[in-house]
Amino acid sequence: MKSLAYLNKYFYKYRWRLVPGVLFVVISNIFGVLPAQVIRVAFNLVAENIQIYHLYSGFERQRIIYDIFGASLLLFGSLVLVLSLLRGLFLFFMRQTIILMSRHIEYDLKNELYEHYQKLSLAFYRRHNTGDLMNRVTEDVSRVRMYLGPGIMYAINTIVLFILTVYAMMSVNVRLAFFSLLPMPLLVLSIYYVNNIIEHRSERIQEKLSSLSSFVQENISGIRVIKSYVREGFVNERFEHESENYKSHSMELTRVQALFFPMMLLLVGVSNVLIIYIGGVEVMKGNITSGNIAEFVVYLGQLTFPVMSLGWVSSLIQRAAASQKRINEFLHEQPQITSATTAIHTVAGKVEFDNVSFTYPDTGIEALKSVSFTIEPGQLVAIIGRTGSGKSTMANLLMRMYDVTGGEIRIDNQLIRQLNLEDYRSQVGFVPQEVFLFSDTIANNIAFSANKLDMAAVEQAAKDAAVYDNIAELENKFLTLIGERGVTLSGGQKQRVSIARAIIKQPQILIFDDCLSAVDTRTEEAILGNMGRIMKGKTSVIIAHRISTIRNADKILVMENGRIAEQGNHQQLMDLKGVYADLYDKQLLEEQEEIH
Repeated sequence: MKSLAYLNKYFYKYRWRLVPGVLFVVISNIFGVLPAQVIRVAFNLVAENIQIYHLYSGFERQRIIYDIFGASLLLFGSLVLVLSLLRGLFLFFMRQTIILMSRHIEYDLKNELYEHYQKLSLAFYRRHNTGDLMNRVTEDVSRVRMYLGPGIMYAINTIVLFILTVYAMMSVNVRLAFFSLLPMPLLVLSIYYVNNIIEHRSERIQEKLSSLSSFVQENISGIRVIKSYVREGFVNERFEHESENYKSHSMELTRVQALFFPMMLLLVGVSNVLIIYIGGVEVMKGNITSGNIAEFVVYLGQLTFPVMSLGWVSSLIQRAAASQKRINEFLHEQPQITSATTAIHTVAGKVEFDNVSFTYPDTGIEALKSVSFTIEPGQLVAIIGRTGSGKSTMANLLMRMYDVTGGEIRIDNQLIRQLNLEDYRSQVGFVPQEVFLFSDTIANNIAFSANKLDMAAVEQAAKDAAVYDNIAELENKFLTLIGERGVTLSGGQKQRVSIARAIIKQPQILIFDDCLSAVDTRTEEAILGNMGRIMKGKTSVIIAHRISTIRNADKILVMENGRIAEQGNHQQLMDLKGVYADLYDKQLLEEQEEIH
Protein backbone atom coordinates (compact mmCIF):
# COMPACT_ATOMS: atom_id res chain seq x y z
CA MET A 1 0.00 0.00 0.00
CA LYS A 2 3.03 2.31 0.37
CA SER A 3 3.33 2.45 -3.43
CA LEU A 4 -0.33 3.47 -3.76
CA ALA A 5 0.24 6.42 -1.39
CA TYR A 6 1.64 8.23 -4.46
CA LEU A 7 -1.96 8.54 -5.71
CA ASN A 8 -3.10 10.57 -2.68
CA LYS A 9 -2.43 13.83 -4.52
CA TYR A 10 -4.99 12.79 -7.15
CA PHE A 11 -7.56 11.97 -4.47
CA TYR A 12 -7.12 15.50 -3.16
CA LYS A 13 -7.38 16.95 -6.67
CA TYR A 14 -10.65 15.11 -7.35
CA ARG A 15 -11.99 15.31 -3.78
CA TRP A 16 -15.22 16.90 -5.00
CA ARG A 17 -15.93 13.71 -6.91
CA LEU A 18 -14.70 11.32 -4.22
CA VAL A 19 -16.57 12.88 -1.24
CA PRO A 20 -20.01 12.91 -2.96
CA GLY A 21 -19.25 9.38 -4.17
CA VAL A 22 -18.71 8.17 -0.59
CA LEU A 23 -21.89 9.99 0.47
CA PHE A 24 -23.85 8.23 -2.28
CA VAL A 25 -22.39 4.90 -1.08
CA VAL A 26 -23.74 5.53 2.43
CA ILE A 27 -27.19 6.62 1.20
CA SER A 28 -27.49 3.68 -1.23
CA ASN A 29 -26.65 1.23 1.57
CA ILE A 30 -29.20 2.79 3.93
CA PHE A 31 -31.81 2.07 1.28
CA GLY A 32 -30.25 -1.39 0.97
CA VAL A 33 -30.68 -2.21 4.68
CA LEU A 34 -34.24 -0.86 5.10
CA PRO A 35 -35.98 -3.55 2.92
CA ALA A 36 -34.92 -6.23 5.46
CA GLN A 37 -36.84 -4.42 8.18
CA VAL A 38 -39.88 -4.04 5.90
CA ILE A 39 -39.74 -7.78 5.16
CA ARG A 40 -39.59 -8.50 8.93
CA VAL A 41 -42.80 -6.49 9.48
CA ALA A 42 -44.45 -8.15 6.48
CA PHE A 43 -43.41 -11.61 7.67
CA ASN A 44 -44.82 -10.97 11.17
CA LEU A 45 -47.99 -9.55 9.61
CA VAL A 46 -48.44 -12.73 7.57
CA ALA A 47 -48.00 -14.96 10.64
CA GLU A 48 -50.46 -12.92 12.74
CA ASN A 49 -53.10 -12.39 10.04
CA ILE A 50 -53.22 -16.07 9.09
CA GLN A 51 -54.26 -16.89 12.64
CA ILE A 52 -56.93 -14.14 12.66
CA TYR A 53 -58.12 -15.22 9.20
CA HIS A 54 -58.70 -18.81 10.40
CA LEU A 55 -60.31 -17.51 13.64
CA TYR A 56 -63.09 -15.82 11.60
CA SER A 57 -63.66 -18.89 9.46
CA GLY A 58 -67.31 -18.92 8.29
CA PHE A 59 -67.89 -15.25 9.16
CA GLU A 60 -68.32 -12.28 6.79
CA ARG A 61 -65.40 -10.48 8.41
CA GLN A 62 -63.05 -13.12 7.05
CA ARG A 63 -63.37 -11.51 3.63
CA ILE A 64 -62.60 -8.03 5.05
CA ILE A 65 -59.53 -9.43 6.87
CA TYR A 66 -58.41 -11.07 3.60
CA ASP A 67 -58.70 -7.76 1.70
CA ILE A 68 -56.81 -5.82 4.40
CA PHE A 69 -54.17 -8.56 4.46
CA GLY A 70 -53.73 -8.44 0.66
CA ALA A 71 -53.58 -4.60 0.59
CA SER A 72 -50.96 -4.63 3.37
CA LEU A 73 -48.77 -7.11 1.51
CA LEU A 74 -49.09 -5.04 -1.69
CA LEU A 75 -48.09 -1.92 0.25
CA PHE A 76 -45.04 -3.63 1.76
CA GLY A 77 -44.09 -5.10 -1.61
CA SER A 78 -44.36 -1.65 -3.24
CA LEU A 79 -42.29 -0.17 -0.43
CA VAL A 80 -39.51 -2.75 -0.98
CA LEU A 81 -39.61 -1.96 -4.72
CA VAL A 82 -39.39 1.81 -4.11
CA LEU A 83 -36.48 1.35 -1.68
CA SER A 84 -34.71 -0.83 -4.25
CA LEU A 85 -35.24 1.79 -6.95
CA LEU A 86 -33.88 4.53 -4.67
CA ARG A 87 -30.87 2.35 -3.89
CA GLY A 88 -30.30 1.78 -7.61
CA LEU A 89 -30.50 5.52 -8.27
CA PHE A 90 -27.85 6.32 -5.66
CA LEU A 91 -25.70 3.41 -6.90
CA PHE A 92 -25.83 5.10 -10.32
CA PHE A 93 -24.71 8.40 -8.75
CA MET A 94 -21.97 6.49 -6.92
CA ARG A 95 -20.60 5.08 -10.17
CA GLN A 96 -20.89 8.44 -11.92
CA THR A 97 -18.66 10.04 -9.31
CA ILE A 98 -16.13 7.38 -8.26
CA ILE A 99 -15.72 5.56 -11.61
CA LEU A 100 -15.44 8.87 -13.51
CA MET A 101 -12.87 10.01 -10.94
CA SER A 102 -10.80 6.90 -11.73
CA ARG A 103 -10.90 7.72 -15.45
CA HIS A 104 -9.72 11.28 -14.80
CA ILE A 105 -6.86 10.01 -12.62
CA GLU A 106 -5.93 7.41 -15.27
CA TYR A 107 -5.73 10.23 -17.83
CA ASP A 108 -3.57 12.38 -15.52
CA LEU A 109 -1.29 9.50 -14.54
CA LYS A 110 -0.67 8.47 -18.16
CA ASN A 111 0.13 12.07 -19.08
CA GLU A 112 2.43 12.46 -16.08
CA LEU A 113 4.28 9.24 -16.87
CA TYR A 114 4.63 10.02 -20.58
CA GLU A 115 5.74 13.59 -19.85
CA HIS A 116 8.32 12.18 -17.43
CA TYR A 117 9.53 9.81 -20.18
CA GLN A 118 10.20 12.86 -22.35
CA LYS A 119 12.41 14.41 -19.67
CA LEU A 120 14.57 11.35 -19.07
CA SER A 121 18.02 11.20 -20.61
CA LEU A 122 19.19 9.04 -23.50
CA ALA A 123 21.04 6.76 -21.06
CA PHE A 124 17.70 5.75 -19.54
CA TYR A 125 16.44 4.50 -22.91
CA ARG A 126 19.63 2.53 -23.44
CA ARG A 127 18.95 0.67 -20.17
CA HIS A 128 15.24 -0.08 -20.73
CA ASN A 129 13.50 -1.75 -23.66
CA THR A 130 10.52 -0.26 -25.48
CA GLY A 131 8.07 -3.02 -24.53
CA ASP A 132 8.62 -2.44 -20.81
CA LEU A 133 8.19 1.33 -21.21
CA MET A 134 4.93 0.82 -23.12
CA ASN A 135 3.63 -1.74 -20.63
CA ARG A 136 4.03 0.62 -17.69
CA VAL A 137 2.13 3.44 -19.35
CA THR A 138 -0.69 1.18 -20.57
CA GLU A 139 -1.20 -2.11 -18.71
CA ASP A 140 0.14 -0.94 -15.34
CA VAL A 141 -1.85 2.31 -15.40
CA SER A 142 -5.01 0.37 -16.33
CA ARG A 143 -4.56 -1.88 -13.31
CA VAL A 144 -4.11 1.15 -11.09
CA ARG A 145 -7.35 2.58 -12.52
CA MET A 146 -9.18 -0.61 -11.53
CA TYR A 147 -8.10 0.06 -7.95
CA LEU A 148 -9.06 3.74 -8.16
CA GLY A 149 -12.53 2.96 -9.54
CA PRO A 150 -14.10 -0.46 -8.86
CA GLY A 151 -11.57 -1.29 -6.13
CA ILE A 152 -12.28 1.77 -3.99
CA MET A 153 -15.99 1.81 -4.82
CA TYR A 154 -16.62 -1.79 -3.79
CA ALA A 155 -14.29 -1.54 -0.78
CA ILE A 156 -16.16 1.50 0.60
CA ASN A 157 -19.48 -0.13 -0.27
CA THR A 158 -18.51 -3.30 1.63
CA ILE A 159 -17.33 -1.42 4.71
CA VAL A 160 -20.41 0.84 4.90
CA LEU A 161 -22.85 -2.01 4.25
CA PHE A 162 -21.10 -4.22 6.81
CA ILE A 163 -21.29 -1.50 9.51
CA LEU A 164 -24.98 -0.74 8.83
CA THR A 165 -25.96 -4.41 8.63
CA VAL A 166 -24.06 -5.44 11.78
CA TYR A 167 -25.58 -2.50 13.69
CA ALA A 168 -29.07 -3.52 12.55
CA MET A 169 -28.44 -7.16 13.49
CA MET A 170 -27.03 -6.28 16.93
CA SER A 171 -30.01 -4.03 17.67
CA VAL A 172 -32.37 -6.99 17.09
CA ASN A 173 -30.56 -9.77 18.97
CA VAL A 174 -26.93 -9.80 20.06
CA ARG A 175 -26.70 -13.58 20.45
CA LEU A 176 -28.12 -14.28 16.99
CA ALA A 177 -25.92 -11.58 15.45
CA PHE A 178 -22.83 -13.06 17.14
CA PHE A 179 -23.41 -16.58 15.78
CA SER A 180 -24.39 -15.26 12.29
CA LEU A 181 -21.10 -13.39 11.99
CA LEU A 182 -18.98 -16.08 13.68
CA PRO A 183 -17.47 -17.38 10.38
CA MET A 184 -16.37 -13.85 9.35
CA PRO A 185 -13.06 -13.66 11.29
CA LEU A 186 -12.00 -16.92 9.66
CA LEU A 187 -12.76 -15.35 6.27
CA VAL A 188 -10.72 -12.21 7.11
CA LEU A 189 -7.70 -14.32 8.15
CA SER A 190 -7.98 -16.37 4.97
CA ILE A 191 -8.10 -13.22 2.82
CA TYR A 192 -5.05 -11.80 4.62
CA TYR A 193 -3.09 -15.00 3.98
CA VAL A 194 -4.11 -15.35 0.34
CA ASN A 195 -3.45 -11.64 -0.39
CA ASN A 196 0.24 -12.05 0.40
CA ILE A 197 0.41 -14.81 -2.21
CA ILE A 198 -1.56 -12.66 -4.70
CA GLU A 199 0.77 -9.67 -4.29
CA HIS A 200 3.89 -11.75 -4.91
CA ARG A 201 2.45 -13.54 -7.93
CA SER A 202 0.95 -10.33 -9.40
CA GLU A 203 4.35 -8.69 -9.45
CA ARG A 204 5.86 -11.68 -11.23
CA ILE A 205 3.01 -11.68 -13.77
CA GLN A 206 3.65 -8.01 -14.62
CA GLU A 207 7.34 -8.76 -15.14
CA LYS A 208 6.48 -11.62 -17.47
CA LEU A 209 3.97 -9.46 -19.36
CA SER A 210 6.63 -6.77 -19.88
CA SER A 211 9.03 -9.39 -21.17
CA LEU A 212 6.37 -10.74 -23.57
CA SER A 213 5.47 -7.23 -24.82
CA SER A 214 9.15 -6.41 -25.40
CA PHE A 215 9.66 -9.64 -27.32
CA VAL A 216 6.66 -9.01 -29.60
CA GLN A 217 7.56 -5.34 -30.21
CA GLU A 218 11.17 -6.18 -31.07
CA ASN A 219 10.30 -9.00 -33.45
CA ILE A 220 7.60 -7.02 -35.25
CA SER A 221 10.15 -4.20 -35.76
CA GLY A 222 12.66 -6.72 -37.10
CA ILE A 223 10.22 -8.74 -39.21
CA ARG A 224 12.24 -8.18 -42.39
CA VAL A 225 15.35 -9.66 -40.82
CA ILE A 226 13.35 -12.64 -39.51
CA LYS A 227 11.89 -13.35 -42.95
CA SER A 228 15.23 -12.83 -44.69
CA TYR A 229 16.92 -15.44 -42.50
CA VAL A 230 13.88 -17.78 -42.54
CA ARG A 231 13.70 -17.76 -38.73
CA GLU A 232 9.90 -17.66 -38.37
CA GLY A 233 9.82 -21.13 -36.79
CA PHE A 234 12.56 -20.26 -34.29
CA VAL A 235 10.83 -16.98 -33.34
CA ASN A 236 7.49 -18.79 -32.98
CA GLU A 237 9.07 -21.28 -30.58
CA ARG A 238 10.54 -18.45 -28.51
CA PHE A 239 7.17 -16.65 -28.47
CA GLU A 240 5.44 -19.84 -27.34
CA HIS A 241 8.02 -20.18 -24.57
CA GLU A 242 7.49 -16.57 -23.43
CA SER A 243 3.72 -16.92 -23.69
CA GLU A 244 3.76 -20.23 -21.80
CA ASN A 245 5.83 -18.59 -19.07
CA TYR A 246 3.26 -15.80 -18.71
CA LYS A 247 0.36 -18.26 -18.84
CA SER A 248 1.81 -20.54 -16.14
CA HIS A 249 2.27 -17.60 -13.76
CA SER A 250 -1.24 -16.33 -14.54
CA MET A 251 -2.68 -19.79 -13.91
CA GLU A 252 -0.94 -19.94 -10.53
CA LEU A 253 -2.59 -16.67 -9.56
CA THR A 254 -5.97 -17.85 -10.87
CA ARG A 255 -5.77 -21.02 -8.76
CA VAL A 256 -5.22 -18.95 -5.64
CA GLN A 257 -8.08 -16.59 -6.51
CA ALA A 258 -10.33 -19.59 -7.21
CA LEU A 259 -10.08 -20.58 -3.53
CA PHE A 260 -11.92 -17.43 -2.47
CA PHE A 261 -15.36 -18.15 -3.88
CA PRO A 262 -15.91 -21.75 -2.67
CA MET A 263 -14.55 -20.76 0.73
CA MET A 264 -16.90 -17.78 0.98
CA LEU A 265 -19.94 -19.76 -0.20
CA LEU A 266 -19.18 -22.40 2.44
CA LEU A 267 -18.92 -19.79 5.19
CA VAL A 268 -22.13 -18.06 4.03
CA GLY A 269 -23.91 -21.45 4.08
CA VAL A 270 -22.66 -22.09 7.62
CA SER A 271 -23.97 -18.64 8.66
CA ASN A 272 -27.43 -19.45 7.21
CA VAL A 273 -27.57 -22.71 9.17
CA LEU A 274 -26.58 -20.87 12.36
CA ILE A 275 -29.23 -18.17 11.77
CA ILE A 276 -32.02 -20.73 11.34
CA TYR A 277 -30.92 -22.90 14.31
CA ILE A 278 -30.05 -20.16 16.82
CA GLY A 279 -32.95 -18.00 15.57
CA GLY A 280 -35.38 -20.88 16.07
CA VAL A 281 -34.17 -21.33 19.64
CA GLU A 282 -34.58 -17.58 20.30
CA VAL A 283 -38.13 -17.61 18.83
CA MET A 284 -39.09 -20.49 21.13
CA LYS A 285 -37.71 -18.47 24.06
CA GLY A 286 -39.84 -15.53 22.95
CA ASN A 287 -36.81 -13.21 22.50
CA ILE A 288 -37.47 -12.59 18.80
CA THR A 289 -40.20 -13.22 16.24
CA SER A 290 -40.10 -15.44 13.17
CA GLY A 291 -39.93 -12.23 11.12
CA ASN A 292 -36.53 -11.52 12.68
CA ILE A 293 -35.19 -14.80 11.25
CA ALA A 294 -36.34 -13.68 7.79
CA GLU A 295 -34.76 -10.27 8.45
CA PHE A 296 -31.41 -11.88 9.36
CA VAL A 297 -31.49 -14.08 6.26
CA VAL A 298 -31.99 -10.94 4.15
CA TYR A 299 -29.14 -9.20 6.01
CA LEU A 300 -26.87 -12.14 5.33
CA GLY A 301 -27.91 -12.07 1.67
CA GLN A 302 -27.02 -8.35 1.60
CA LEU A 303 -23.56 -9.19 2.95
CA THR A 304 -22.96 -12.14 0.61
CA PHE A 305 -21.91 -10.19 -2.49
CA PRO A 306 -19.75 -7.62 -0.65
CA VAL A 307 -18.00 -10.39 1.28
CA MET A 308 -17.53 -12.40 -1.92
CA SER A 309 -16.17 -9.30 -3.64
CA LEU A 310 -13.54 -8.95 -0.90
CA GLY A 311 -11.34 -11.47 -2.70
CA TRP A 312 -11.70 -9.66 -6.02
CA VAL A 313 -11.19 -6.22 -4.45
CA SER A 314 -8.16 -7.37 -2.47
CA SER A 315 -6.74 -8.87 -5.68
CA LEU A 316 -7.33 -5.56 -7.49
CA ILE A 317 -5.59 -3.64 -4.72
CA GLN A 318 -2.61 -5.99 -4.59
CA ARG A 319 -2.17 -6.00 -8.37
CA ALA A 320 -2.54 -2.20 -8.43
CA ALA A 321 0.09 -1.92 -5.69
CA ALA A 322 2.47 -4.08 -7.76
CA SER A 323 1.78 -1.99 -10.88
CA GLN A 324 2.10 1.35 -9.07
CA LYS A 325 5.41 0.19 -7.62
CA ARG A 326 6.66 -0.40 -11.17
CA ILE A 327 5.31 3.00 -12.28
CA ASN A 328 6.97 4.72 -9.30
CA GLU A 329 10.33 3.21 -10.25
CA PHE A 330 10.27 5.29 -13.45
CA LEU A 331 8.57 8.36 -11.94
CA HIS A 332 11.30 8.53 -9.29
CA GLU A 333 14.01 8.18 -11.94
CA GLN A 334 15.75 11.54 -12.24
CA PRO A 335 16.94 12.86 -15.63
CA GLN A 336 20.72 13.04 -15.85
CA ILE A 337 20.48 15.97 -18.28
CA THR A 338 18.73 19.00 -16.83
CA SER A 339 18.13 22.34 -18.50
CA ALA A 340 19.39 25.60 -17.09
CA THR A 341 16.74 28.28 -16.53
CA THR A 342 18.79 30.96 -18.26
CA ALA A 343 17.42 33.47 -20.75
CA ILE A 344 17.04 32.54 -24.41
CA HIS A 345 20.33 32.76 -26.29
CA THR A 346 20.62 33.19 -30.07
CA VAL A 347 23.31 30.75 -31.18
CA ALA A 348 26.03 32.24 -33.38
CA GLY A 349 27.69 28.90 -34.07
CA LYS A 350 31.06 28.89 -32.30
CA VAL A 351 31.81 25.44 -30.82
CA GLU A 352 34.69 24.59 -28.48
CA PHE A 353 35.68 21.18 -27.14
CA ASP A 354 38.11 21.80 -24.28
CA ASN A 355 39.95 18.63 -23.19
CA VAL A 356 36.67 16.63 -23.42
CA SER A 357 36.52 13.05 -22.18
CA PHE A 358 33.47 10.84 -22.04
CA THR A 359 32.69 7.39 -20.62
CA TYR A 360 29.30 5.78 -21.27
CA PRO A 361 27.57 5.40 -17.88
CA ASP A 362 25.82 2.11 -18.67
CA THR A 363 28.76 0.24 -20.26
CA GLY A 364 31.86 1.94 -18.83
CA ILE A 365 33.33 2.28 -22.35
CA GLU A 366 35.63 5.31 -22.65
CA ALA A 367 34.57 6.82 -25.99
CA LEU A 368 36.52 10.13 -25.95
CA LYS A 369 39.88 10.97 -24.37
CA SER A 370 41.03 14.59 -23.97
CA VAL A 371 39.52 15.90 -27.23
CA SER A 372 40.11 19.62 -27.96
CA PHE A 373 39.19 21.67 -31.03
CA THR A 374 37.39 24.89 -32.01
CA ILE A 375 34.82 25.51 -34.75
CA GLU A 376 34.29 29.12 -35.77
CA PRO A 377 30.84 30.38 -36.88
CA GLY A 378 30.24 29.66 -40.55
CA GLN A 379 32.81 26.87 -40.78
CA LEU A 380 32.17 23.46 -42.29
CA VAL A 381 33.96 20.92 -40.11
CA ALA A 382 34.18 17.23 -40.94
CA ILE A 383 34.88 14.35 -38.57
CA ILE A 384 36.21 11.11 -40.00
CA GLY A 385 37.56 7.92 -38.54
CA ARG A 386 37.12 4.19 -38.23
CA THR A 387 34.08 2.60 -36.57
CA GLY A 388 34.17 3.03 -32.79
CA SER A 389 36.56 5.98 -32.89
CA GLY A 390 34.08 8.29 -31.07
CA LYS A 391 32.55 10.25 -33.98
CA SER A 392 28.86 9.74 -33.07
CA THR A 393 29.65 10.31 -29.42
CA MET A 394 30.88 13.81 -30.32
CA ALA A 395 27.56 14.47 -32.11
CA ASN A 396 25.57 13.28 -29.06
CA LEU A 397 27.64 15.47 -26.74
CA LEU A 398 27.15 18.44 -29.05
CA MET A 399 23.37 17.84 -28.87
CA ARG A 400 23.80 17.38 -25.10
CA MET A 401 22.20 13.96 -25.11
CA TYR A 402 24.91 13.20 -22.55
CA ASP A 403 27.06 15.37 -20.31
CA VAL A 404 30.84 15.12 -20.57
CA THR A 405 32.66 13.21 -17.84
CA GLY A 406 35.74 15.38 -18.23
CA GLY A 407 36.56 18.78 -19.75
CA GLU A 408 34.01 21.29 -21.07
CA ILE A 409 32.00 22.05 -24.21
CA ARG A 410 31.29 25.71 -24.95
CA ILE A 411 28.81 27.24 -27.38
CA ASP A 412 29.58 30.90 -28.17
CA ASN A 413 31.96 30.96 -25.16
CA GLN A 414 29.17 29.71 -22.80
CA LEU A 415 29.25 26.31 -21.13
CA ILE A 416 26.73 24.07 -22.91
CA ARG A 417 25.30 22.89 -19.57
CA GLN A 418 24.46 26.51 -18.69
CA LEU A 419 22.33 27.02 -21.81
CA ASN A 420 18.55 26.65 -21.88
CA LEU A 421 18.40 23.15 -23.34
CA GLU A 422 15.09 23.45 -25.21
CA ASP A 423 16.10 26.80 -26.73
CA TYR A 424 19.55 25.49 -27.71
CA ARG A 425 18.28 22.30 -29.35
CA SER A 426 15.63 24.27 -31.26
CA GLN A 427 18.50 26.08 -33.03
CA VAL A 428 20.44 22.91 -33.89
CA GLY A 429 19.59 20.60 -36.78
CA PHE A 430 20.57 16.97 -36.20
CA VAL A 431 20.42 14.08 -38.67
CA PRO A 432 21.23 10.90 -36.70
CA GLN A 433 23.04 7.88 -38.03
CA GLU A 434 20.00 5.68 -37.41
CA VAL A 435 17.21 7.35 -39.40
CA PHE A 436 13.76 7.24 -37.81
CA LEU A 437 10.58 8.28 -39.63
CA PHE A 438 7.15 8.35 -38.02
CA SER A 439 4.09 6.48 -39.30
CA ASP A 440 2.68 9.60 -40.94
CA THR A 441 2.74 11.46 -44.24
CA ILE A 442 6.03 12.48 -45.81
CA ALA A 443 5.03 16.14 -45.42
CA ASN A 444 4.41 15.78 -41.68
CA ASN A 445 7.71 13.93 -41.25
CA ILE A 446 9.63 16.74 -42.94
CA ALA A 447 7.70 19.45 -41.05
CA PHE A 448 8.11 17.64 -37.71
CA SER A 449 10.31 20.37 -36.21
CA ALA A 450 8.01 23.20 -37.37
CA ASN A 451 5.03 24.52 -35.43
CA LYS A 452 2.78 24.34 -38.49
CA LEU A 453 2.70 22.62 -41.86
CA ASP A 454 3.99 25.00 -44.54
CA MET A 455 3.92 23.07 -47.82
CA ALA A 456 6.09 25.62 -49.63
CA ALA A 457 8.81 25.22 -46.98
CA VAL A 458 8.40 21.42 -47.02
CA GLU A 459 8.83 21.25 -50.79
CA GLN A 460 11.87 23.53 -50.69
CA ALA A 461 13.47 21.42 -47.95
CA ALA A 462 12.82 18.29 -50.05
CA LYS A 463 14.51 19.95 -53.05
CA ASP A 464 17.51 20.95 -50.91
CA ALA A 465 17.76 17.35 -49.66
CA ALA A 466 17.56 16.07 -53.27
CA VAL A 467 14.49 13.93 -52.52
CA TYR A 468 11.80 16.09 -54.19
CA ASP A 469 11.82 14.16 -57.48
CA ASN A 470 11.44 10.79 -55.68
CA ILE A 471 8.46 12.10 -53.71
CA ALA A 472 6.88 13.63 -56.84
CA GLU A 473 6.85 10.18 -58.46
CA LEU A 474 4.68 8.76 -55.67
CA GLU A 475 0.93 8.58 -56.25
CA ASN A 476 0.02 10.83 -53.31
CA LYS A 477 3.30 12.77 -53.40
CA PHE A 478 3.91 14.55 -50.06
CA LEU A 479 0.67 13.14 -48.63
CA THR A 480 1.99 9.58 -49.00
CA LEU A 481 1.72 7.65 -45.77
CA ILE A 482 4.91 5.88 -44.78
CA GLY A 483 4.94 2.91 -42.46
CA GLU A 484 6.66 2.51 -39.14
CA ARG A 485 10.35 3.44 -39.52
CA GLY A 486 9.65 4.47 -43.12
CA VAL A 487 9.44 0.93 -44.45
CA THR A 488 7.93 2.07 -47.76
CA LEU A 489 11.03 4.13 -48.63
CA SER A 490 14.52 3.02 -49.60
CA GLY A 491 17.45 3.60 -47.28
CA GLY A 492 18.70 6.58 -49.29
CA GLN A 493 15.23 8.15 -49.50
CA LYS A 494 14.76 7.82 -45.74
CA GLN A 495 18.12 9.51 -45.16
CA ARG A 496 17.20 12.40 -47.45
CA VAL A 497 13.75 12.87 -45.83
CA SER A 498 15.57 12.99 -42.50
CA ILE A 499 17.97 15.62 -43.92
CA ALA A 500 14.99 17.67 -45.17
CA ARG A 501 13.52 17.51 -41.64
CA ALA A 502 16.72 19.07 -40.25
CA ILE A 503 17.06 21.68 -43.00
CA ILE A 504 13.49 23.02 -42.76
CA LYS A 505 14.09 24.41 -39.25
CA GLN A 506 16.93 26.62 -40.66
CA PRO A 507 19.33 25.76 -37.82
CA GLN A 508 22.32 27.78 -36.68
CA ILE A 509 24.30 24.56 -36.25
CA LEU A 510 23.73 21.55 -38.52
CA ILE A 511 25.06 18.10 -37.60
CA PHE A 512 25.15 15.24 -40.10
CA ASP A 513 26.00 11.97 -38.35
CA ASP A 514 27.06 9.71 -41.23
CA CYS A 515 23.65 10.25 -42.89
CA LEU A 516 24.89 10.20 -46.50
CA SER A 517 26.09 6.59 -46.48
CA ALA A 518 23.08 5.29 -48.46
CA VAL A 519 23.06 7.93 -51.24
CA ASP A 520 25.08 7.87 -54.45
CA THR A 521 27.96 10.26 -55.13
CA ARG A 522 26.02 12.56 -57.49
CA THR A 523 23.12 12.97 -55.02
CA GLU A 524 25.61 13.51 -52.20
CA GLU A 525 27.29 16.32 -54.13
CA ALA A 526 23.90 17.95 -54.80
CA ILE A 527 22.97 17.81 -51.11
CA LEU A 528 26.32 19.20 -49.98
CA GLY A 529 26.08 21.97 -52.60
CA ASN A 530 22.62 22.96 -51.34
CA MET A 531 23.82 22.73 -47.75
CA GLY A 532 26.69 25.09 -48.51
CA ARG A 533 24.15 27.65 -49.76
CA ILE A 534 21.67 27.15 -46.90
CA MET A 535 24.30 27.10 -44.13
CA LYS A 536 26.28 30.08 -45.39
CA GLY A 537 27.46 31.96 -42.30
CA LYS A 538 26.29 29.08 -40.09
CA THR A 539 28.15 26.15 -38.57
CA SER A 540 28.04 22.69 -40.15
CA VAL A 541 29.46 19.47 -38.74
CA ILE A 542 29.61 16.40 -40.99
CA ILE A 543 30.51 12.96 -39.66
CA ALA A 544 31.35 10.61 -42.51
CA HIS A 545 33.25 7.51 -43.57
CA ARG A 546 33.87 8.59 -47.19
CA ILE A 547 36.62 11.13 -47.68
CA SER A 548 34.99 12.25 -50.94
CA THR A 549 32.14 13.58 -48.80
CA ILE A 550 34.29 15.89 -46.67
CA ARG A 551 37.37 16.80 -48.71
CA ASN A 552 36.09 20.40 -49.21
CA ALA A 553 35.55 21.01 -45.48
CA ASP A 554 37.27 23.99 -43.81
CA LYS A 555 38.63 21.69 -41.14
CA ILE A 556 38.82 17.89 -40.90
CA LEU A 557 39.20 16.04 -37.60
CA VAL A 558 40.61 12.53 -37.91
CA MET A 559 39.51 10.39 -34.93
CA GLU A 560 41.30 7.28 -33.73
CA ASN A 561 40.57 5.39 -30.49
CA GLY A 562 38.69 8.35 -28.99
CA ARG A 563 41.40 10.90 -29.70
CA ILE A 564 42.06 13.43 -32.48
CA ALA A 565 44.90 11.85 -34.41
CA GLU A 566 45.13 14.65 -36.99
CA GLN A 567 43.35 17.86 -37.91
CA GLY A 568 43.55 20.35 -40.78
CA ASN A 569 42.14 20.75 -44.29
CA HIS A 570 42.35 18.07 -46.97
CA GLN A 571 45.64 19.20 -48.47
CA GLN A 572 47.34 19.70 -45.10
CA LEU A 573 46.33 16.20 -43.98
CA MET A 574 47.47 14.64 -47.26
CA ASP A 575 50.84 16.32 -46.84
CA LEU A 576 51.19 14.75 -43.38
CA LYS A 577 51.02 11.29 -44.99
CA GLY A 578 49.49 9.90 -41.80
CA VAL A 579 46.17 8.28 -40.86
CA TYR A 580 44.09 10.50 -43.17
CA ALA A 581 46.31 9.90 -46.20
CA ASP A 582 46.24 6.16 -45.49
CA LEU A 583 42.41 6.18 -45.35
CA TYR A 584 42.26 8.21 -48.57
CA ASP A 585 44.55 5.79 -50.44
CA LYS A 586 42.56 2.75 -49.27
CA GLN A 587 39.21 4.30 -50.27
CA LEU A 588 40.61 5.38 -53.64
CA LEU A 589 41.83 1.82 -54.25
CA GLU A 590 38.40 0.38 -53.28
CA GLU A 591 36.63 2.76 -55.70
CA GLN A 592 38.98 1.76 -58.54
CA GLU A 593 38.36 -1.95 -57.83
CA GLU A 594 34.58 -1.35 -57.89
CA ILE A 595 34.89 0.38 -61.30
CA HIS A 596 36.85 -2.57 -62.71
